[in-house]
Amino acid sequence: MDVLWMIPLLLVPLLMWTSSTFVFYFKKCFYVAWMMCLALVAIPLCILKSGGRDVENMRIIRSLVRHVKYFLGLRFEVTGWEHLQTQGPYVIISNHQSSLDVLGMMEILPDRCTMIAKKELVYAGTVGLICWLGGIVFINRKKTSDAKSVMADAAQTMLDEQIRLWVFPEGTRNQRGDLLPFKKGAFHLAVQAQVPIIPIVFSSYSNFYLRKEKQFKSGTIRLKILPKIETKGMTSDDVSSLSDKSFNVMRSAFMEISGSVTQSNGPLRH
Repeated sequence: MDVLWMIPLLLVPLLMWTSSTFVFYFKKCFYVAWMMCLALVAIPLCILKSGGRDVENMRIIRSLVRHVKYFLGLRFEVTGWEHLQTQGPYVIISNHQSSLDVLGMMEILPDRCTMIAKKELVYAGTVGLICWLGGIVFINRKKTSDAKSVMADAAQTMLDEQIRLWVFPEGTRNQRGDLLPFKKGAFHLAVQAQVPIIPIVFSSYSNFYLRKEKQFKSGTIRLKILPKIETKGMTSDDVSSLSDKSFNVMRSAFMEISGSVTQSNGPLRH
C-alpha cells in the first residue's frame, strides 16, 4: 500500500518535466482551485471589515491574490504608473485574453476600483461570492436593454460613491494576437458620468500561454498604462469616435509591447 501512494508522487514531477499538456492542465486546475480557496479565506475577512458588499473589500482581495503569480511562474513589468495617479472616479479599459488577466488587475488595481463582469460569474462558487462582496457590477450580455440599464446605474454610482470601474471593452476573451472591435458600453458609461478613461494594455500571452496548443510555461507579462482620455463636454454623439480613438492607441501599444516581449521568446501569433 505504501508503494501505491508513492506512484503518484513520482509521476507528477515526471509528467511536469516531460509533458507540456500535463503542465497546462495541472497549472489551470491549480489556479482555479487556489483562487477558490483564497476566496474562502477572503469571504469572512470582507464581512468582518465591511459588513457585506463594499468596494473597499477589493483591498483584501488584491492583497490575497498578488502572490499567485509566483506559483504559475509569471512576472509583471508595469510602465506608466503615473497615469493612475488620477483623483476621483474614472473608467479603466483593458484588453482581455484569459482568466489570468485577474492577476494583472490585482497587480495594479487602484483603491476604490472594482469591475464590470458577466452575470454568470456570480454563480462561480466562492469566487462568485467574493466578486459580489467586492462590489463587482454584473451585467447580462445577452440582454442589451438590461446591460444599458446597469451601465446607467453604474455611472450614477461612480459619481455618488467616488469609485472607479474596470471594463473589458472587447466583451469576451480573445487570444488571436490582436484586439477585437470594442463594444460601446464602457464609453457610454464614461461619457454619461463625464469621467476620464484610462486605457491599460496587457502584452500578448502567446509566448507562454496557448490554450489550443495546451501550453502554459513561465513568462513575462507587460502592462502599459496609457495617458487618460478626457470625456468632459462629450455627448452620446461622441461615443463612436471616443471608442475608435481608444482602440487605436491600445492596439498600437499592444503591438509595441507584445513585439518586445516575444522577440526573445518566439513569434507573436496572429
